[in-house]
Amino acid sequence: MLSLRFLSPAIAAVALLASVATNASAQSFSEPQRNEIQKIVRDYLLSNPEVLEEVSAELSKRQAQAEAAKQVAAVKQHADIIFNSPRGVVVGNPKGDVNFVEFFDYNCGYCKRAMTDMFELMKADPKLRVVLKEFPVLGQGSVEAAQVAIAVRMQDPSGKKYLDFHQKLLGGRGQADGARALAAAKEAGLDMARLEKDMKSSEVRDTLTENLKIAEEMGLNGTPSYVIGDQVVVGAIGLSGLKEKIATARCGKPSC
Repeated sequence: MLSLRFLSPAIAAVALLASVATNASAQSFSEPQRNEIQKIVRDYLLSNPEVLEEVSAELSKRQAQAEAAKQVAAVKQHADIIFNSPRGVVVGNPKGDVNFVEFFDYNCGYCKRAMTDMFELMKADPKLRVVLKEFPVLGQGSVEAAQVAIAVRMQDPSGKKYLDFHQKLLGGRGQADGARALAAAKEAGLDMARLEKDMKSSEVRDTLTENLKIAEEMGLNGTPSYVIGDQVVVGAIGLSGLKEKIATARCGKPSC
């Protein structure tokens, strides 16, 4: 919040100037008066530039709060699809008490490191319900890899082979694309003939459409992104940060 010491006549002039700018028809001031107000404001800001930093910080804070509120509302509105859509891959405890949904891209370097965090969390927290959603935003290779991943999910309801495939592809070196994804699927023991058939089905397209739409509704603009309880997290925040979000979802505070 801005300090009361800045509520000077010059700041009052800012408000008046804004009123003039947004309501030109009011003609509250003559041209010389408007010029004088502008000079007062300019001189004040040049003498006290730190005011701009405080205003900028407050604006950023309010924008972040508004975005967070919008994201919470989006999670509430689309909760069933986010947490329970059959197009998501559920690993960890399917009856867990905290939902941990990750949107990822197979060509995301941060996602590779975040995968290690996910496995650590699953190992340490048997009550965590993890849902994986393909979110290919880094080019055609990512889209191709996601298409293979969806076909893997279609023939593996348990999620075990999917998780093996996921680890092989995301943990591998080089650029992920269709060819690398197919190789990872074969290594994970998938039925390749069925896989190639499933890749041509409408389910692949519909899954990507659903994931991209939900991500857009929540304002996700990068990977990895998470929904943990009703909290939306954009970007990699590390193992300790994820643990705090899980604890907040579980018991309302950063540590239980």
